[in-house]
Formats: sequence, structure tokens, C-alpha cells
Amino acid sequence: MQNEPIEVTLKVTGVFEKLAVPYLIGGSLASILYGMVRTTQDSDIVAEMRSEHIQPFISALEAEFYLDEEMIAESIWRHSSFNIIHRETMFKVDVFIPLPRPFLQSQLARAQKQTFTFEVEISAKFASPEDTVLSKLEWYRMGGEVSDRQWRDILGVLKTRAGDLDLDYLRHWAHELAVADLLERALKESA
Repeated sequence: MQNEPIEVTLKVTGVFEKLAVPYLIGGSLASILYGMVRTTQDSDIVAEMRSEHIQPFISALEAEFYLDEEMIAESIWRHSSFNIIHRETMFKVDVFIPLPRPFLQSQLARAQKQTFTFEVEISAKFASPEDTVLSKLEWYRMGGEVSDRQWRDILGVLKTRAGDLDLDYLRHWAHELAVADLLERALKESA
């Protein structure tokens, strides 16, 4: 995995850890970790931020990142997303503030700690391989089922982790998330 995306992302997750904000890294960084390597222009973090986290979050990161306090506050209020940009590298980190739902609680409970060594060892929580597939299936469906990149990421994780995946878990949540048809198609294509 390229160092820059993960190093910049870990600066943000380190703040979430200090603030005790439940989070996980998902999106392309998770699919690269579990699947096939590709370049990425941003990272995605799902975080249960609340308004009391805004000031300490900004204080911790404003020296290294472009941040917009109003955008962050509105994202928390609307359960949407905001982005911050690392000044030195211009790498973008998207932070998604999710609506509370059972799948989110399952994702957070199953997040897997991964450790990276740069000058020091740093750990962060990543979505599980199964939850990475499920989230990407949801995004693929919401995007009109046209993103080749999303589909390749899904197939990459399924191929690379074949035999290690909890298929019962995948099928249960795919049904709950109304993407069971896509999961079955992806499983066939990745076999």
C-alpha cells in the first residue's frame, strides 16, 4: 500500500482515537488492504462525530489540514460527509457521519485493527473484508450500478479473500441492505 494515503489518514484516525470517537476506515483504502492494489485520490472514514468533537478535532488538525468548521458542523447535523485536505500532500480525507442503523453498529463492532510501521508503529481500525464488500455494494447500487472502479474493488476483495469470508454474514446483510442480487452476481464473477 502506498505510504502517503495511509500516513495522512492515520493522522485523522489518531485524533478520533484521542477523542474516543467510534470510527473505521472504509472505501478504497480498505479494499486495497483486502483486495487488489490501485491508486486512490482520497480516503474514506466513517465516524460517529458529535458537535462536542468539532473544536478539539479542528484544534488537533488545523496546522496540517484545510478544514471548514461550518461544513463539519452541518455534516454532523445532517448525517452527511465533509472533507479535509492535507496541506503538504493535497491528499483528501472524506469523513462520513452515518445515520444510526444496525449495519453501522455491526461494522463498528467488527472493525479490524491494522498496524503500520513508519517511524513508529501506528494502528487504525479498518472495516472488515465483508463490510468493505457490503458498503461498496451499497455505493455501487446508489451510484446507478455504473462504477467500474467500485465493481473491481468488490471483485478484488472477493477474489483475494475467497475462502476466508463469512458468507452467511455477507448474505444476511446483503439481504438487509437490498443488495443480495449484486452480491450473488459478484460471487459468481469472482469465482
